[in-house]
Amino acid sequence: MAEVPHTDNLRRLLDITRQMAATTDLTELLGTIVTATCEVLECERATIFLYDKPANELFSRVATGTDAIRFPADRGIAGAVAQQRAVINVRDAYADPRFNPEIDRQTGFRTRNLLTFPLENHNRELMGVLQALNRAGGPFTPADENLARDLAAQAGIAIHRYALLEQYAQKQRMARDLELARKIQQQLFPKTNPQVDGYDIAGWNLSADETGGDCYDFIPLPDGRLAILLADATGHGIGAALVIAECRALIRALLSVTQDLPTIAMSVNNILSRDLLEGRFVTAFLGILDPSQNHLDYIAAGQGPLLFVSSAGVEARSADGLPLAVLPDVECPAATYDFPPGGTAILLTDGFYETDNPAGVQFGDERVIAFIRQRTDVPLDRLIAELHAEIQQFRQEAAQGDDLTAVLIRRRA
Repeated sequence: MAEVPHTDNLRRLLDITRQMAATTDLTELLGTIVTATCEVLECERATIFLYDKPANELFSRVATGTDAIRFPADRGIAGAVAQQRAVINVRDAYADPRFNPEIDRQTGFRTRNLLTFPLENHNRELMGVLQALNRAGGPFTPADENLARDLAAQAGIAIHRYALLEQYAQKQRMARDLELARKIQQQLFPKTNPQVDGYDIAGWNLSADETGGDCYDFIPLPDGRLAILLADATGHGIGAALVIAECRALIRALLSVTQDLPTIAMSVNNILSRDLLEGRFVTAFLGILDPSQNHLDYIAAGQGPLLFVSSAGVEARSADGLPLAVLPDVECPAATYDFPPGGTAILLTDGFYETDNPAGVQFGDERVIAFIRQRTDVPLDRLIAELHAEIQQFRQEAAQGDDLTAVLIRRRA
């Protein structure tokens, strides 16, 4: 067979390069490379094996005449090329011990000779391996090897470009999904603070990520009572947001049929214990405020400390039960706080207490209590804003490490 003139080969490569640059679909791109390989190297078939780095495997997305193939990246002739990063020209496939004839047996195809070469990006990172089979007119020549190297250089860069574009597109999709999740989660928070005779109540939340694992809620009950929820799922981000959404929905549903707090806690605990992975749990405060009696019945499942402020000072109560989903069939006892005139209940998730400064020192319970003790008459919204500002100043330039959620309840004097 007559050799193709060098200028014709260059013209072919330039044309192929333009085609690859204009393609943004991976299947179309790989098909373009395979077609070009068969044309330029004048062979019967070609196969691209992409490199799966985490699995250290090669797999085919386009193999003319065959189905998809996947195998370890150190096996066979393609694996040798991946390891050596060098062109391998095999004149007689069945005489080479590295050749695997199983594919020929499965397809009925007979491989006579093959030329295999690596596909790399600008940084010499392996993108895959390209294999040309059965050159028309005899084995592949040294000129074919040089042509294959030029073709591989363009193909490797094109595949890497597609991978970068796909990573960018995936990040954009994730950003849109997270923004949608954030909007949905924000819609679940109360739009306004509740109006209860004789009481001021405020809720506030700031997530560390687009979505968070904290929530608060106010649920009106018969006879002017108000259910108050503060909950914190382990972690933050989208996983914690899904957990906390389930927890909130369960509590709301159960409150519609019973206001017995230990029963609600037991039911939610058992459902979450079945649903959540090991190591996932929710700390929760659920209380029912009866303004006619000025008392707050509540359960504290791993949620604490609970701060109760009065003229006598600040009382810090610990959680009375385990967090939800730690163990099934665990009871959480109820407790009561009687509001004196001017008394305030302050419920904070652990993001406040566990905020670190640059030296690794936590803000801690004592700083929170000392801060509140100096502001017993400050309006609730302002108290939350000032506490958040104090937290920000304490952590200085460090990023917010955890979600922050607060619910404050004050009986008017």
